[in-house]
Amino acid sequence: MNWLNTFTMIVHLFLAVGIIALVLIQRGKGADAGAGFGSGASGTVFGARGSASFLSRTTAIFAGLFFVTSLTLAYFSNHGTRTADVSVMDSATSTSSSAASVTAPVAPSSAPTEASTPAVTTAPVEQNPAPATSSAPAK
Repeated sequence: MNWLNTFTMIVHLFLAVGIIALVLIQRGKGADAGAGFGSGASGTVFGARGSASFLSRTTAIFAGLFFVTSLTLAYFSNHGTRTADVSVMDSATSTSSSAASVTAPVAPSSAPTEASTPAVTTAPVEQNPAPATSSAPAK
């Protein structure tokens, strides 16, 4: 089924390029606005349009096929990787519980000795320092 997935992906990419090209080739509805007011055909300015052109029909067909290939690729991606009916939460909890059992910390067997603890020396701190005096003359 790998060749079918590859073929669908290639068709999907060609359809995407085709849609982009067809949309860029077409003229917008307001393209005839300048000529529409003076010639009595002002209905074309506001969107009145005859039958759909060949380009718009082809764009619609390409868009429909693009949606079909998108859904097909989504089906292939979900169907191909699924091994069993397991929810995401079940797989996440089973993975985390197995990882937790492997990496569980081991408690030390004896109390730390004085040689293993670093010596920390602290300088005495004044509790109430004297207020700073200013040498500037008072005005």
